[in-house]
Amino acid sequence: MPLMTNIVVIPTYNEIENIEAIIKAVSSLRTGFDILIVDDNSPDGTALKVKELQTVYSNLHLIERSGKLGLGTAYLTGFDWALGRNYDLIYEMDADFSHNPKDLERLFKACSTGKADVAIGSRYVSGVNVVNWPLSRIIMSYFASVYVRIITGMKVKDTTAGFVCYRSAVLRDIKSYPIRSIGYGFQIEMKFTAWKLGYNIVEIPIVFTDRKLGSSKMSGGIFSEALWGVIRMKLRSLFTKYTKTA
Repeated sequence: MPLMTNIVVIPTYNEIENIEAIIKAVSSLRTGFDILIVDDNSPDGTALKVKELQTVYSNLHLIERSGKLGLGTAYLTGFDWALGRNYDLIYEMDADFSHNPKDLERLFKACSTGKADVAIGSRYVSGVNVVNWPLSRIIMSYFASVYVRIITGMKVKDTTAGFVCYRSAVLRDIKSYPIRSIGYGFQIEMKFTAWKLGYNIVEIPIVFTDRKLGSSKMSGGIFSEALWGVIRMKLRSLFTKYTKTA
């Protein structure tokens, strides 16, 4: 079996406290992972630090954007960059260690063996595995996924998860269907489109630990976008023909 190429897309905005450590952690894994940082003009100098680290890590790449343009567009920009360079497996994860970098190996195993087309690092597939979140946020996140399952019919337990591995063929097909959400609703739309296309989605249980350094980017507006966006997404899907090419 030919060696599969991997790249981890990590969007950043004011992650100077975490960026060096997360790059070091991903780079130290046994499976070779390239890293693409997509920085939204962080005032704290995150991009400058990445440029400095590029002299140390040959697997490190950087896209600098003009401002805070949204999580979804950051990932789509990173995915396009990775697809243009023919990576086999393309990952998304946070910069703040809420996703354990070691779990990248488990996502890799699921997708590289053919078990999964999309592998999700799931907080809710085996109970509720969230550390250091207030109860109110756990309830909001958990029942957001319940709500998405009811509206869409998807069986995915953690629909808002941001720790995912995609086979490149999945992302190439998804590009044919506009992803409209720019916040956390983006995560739902991506999974929903992959599901409608008939790709095999597998959830891998992980422990999600809230960030220790830096500040959260979650807001009420982001939650509202996801809430109403799910209904609009479902309605659009009723008039869309999904065609899988791979």
